[in-house]
Amino acid sequence: MKALLVRVVELLPRPLDGIRSIKLKLAILMVASGGVAFAFFNWQIGWLPPRTTITAMVLALLLSQVLAHGMTRPLREMTAAARAMAKGDYTRRIRATTRDEVGSLAEAFNQMAGDLGDADRQRRELIANVSHELRTPITALSGVLENLVDGVEDADPATLKTALQQTERLANLVDELLDLSRLDAGAIPLHKTSFSLASLLTDVVDEAAFVGRGVRFEVAVTPPAAVVTADRGRLFQVVVNLLENAARHGPAGGLVHVSAELRPGEVRIEVRDEGPGIAPSERGRVFERFTRGERPTGGGTGLGLAIARWAVDLHGGTIGVVESGAGTGCLIRVTLPTG
Repeated sequence: MKALLVRVVELLPRPLDGIRSIKLKLAILMVASGGVAFAFFNWQIGWLPPRTTITAMVLALLLSQVLAHGMTRPLREMTAAARAMAKGDYTRRIRATTRDEVGSLAEAFNQMAGDLGDADRQRRELIANVSHELRTPITALSGVLENLVDGVEDADPATLKTALQQTERLANLVDELLDLSRLDAGAIPLHKTSFSLASLLTDVVDEAAFVGRGVRFEVAVTPPAAVVTADRGRLFQVVVNLLENAARHGPAGGLVHVSAELRPGEVRIEVRDEGPGIAPSERGRVFERFTRGERPTGGGTGLGLAIARWAVDLHGGTIGVVESGAGTGCLIRVTLPTG
């Protein structure tokens, strides 16, 4: 019955739609309703004092304008703020003290303005960071190629290796950006299979060894025949990002320890390096895009850990920096449900 009444109301004509002022609409509403009321009483009683009737309608009209001013002011502010937002200004907020629909609309508008402002800031930071990340390998690669063309350097294996490294760095950045775009769009589903943890970590170490710097990797799996059900490709990406970060930020020739333990209801993977560690104030931010904590140099794009956190979240797990207990180094723990 209620739905039928709502449908009937929606089909009713809207004679005031052409009027652009809410205050004027309220005035017409007051005059019309007052006129109908006076006409009804005049019909019932037979006579009403004209002066009293006109005075009452004028007072009602003036009162409606005074009350409507406070009612419509938030709406006018929203209109001005929306026009400012169209020009890129997301700082304006609406002041509404009422608890009615207009107050709720003002609160929702302020929340929307804040979200749009954050999105715009992140977009600007993304463009600036991507430009910075692209500029470094492009400049290095351009310098190598110019030296080869000018004959300053010979096309020996060492020079070509440098050019190849910069090309691979560009390719990695592009791959990570494509991953992020797919992640934001929710276009990467999980393909879960059962596989050996020891086999996964062995393959990850083989790839992470290409980072170089003489870093050694130590692998431990408990129990050795542990099997986990997850998206192997995404979990591989998570662990290889952690190992590459550990190898990059740890000392040359240092040791990176990676362990996996199958526990009741969960699997825990930990990566520990011998580097300077991450300050407690930075431990939450290192998983944000283009953030490298207090280490602004040393390679890497600042995207790997953001992608790792997304992949772990997809599995319903957690990832974070925890106390290493050894006094030095960084320990990152990944916990995934086994169900």
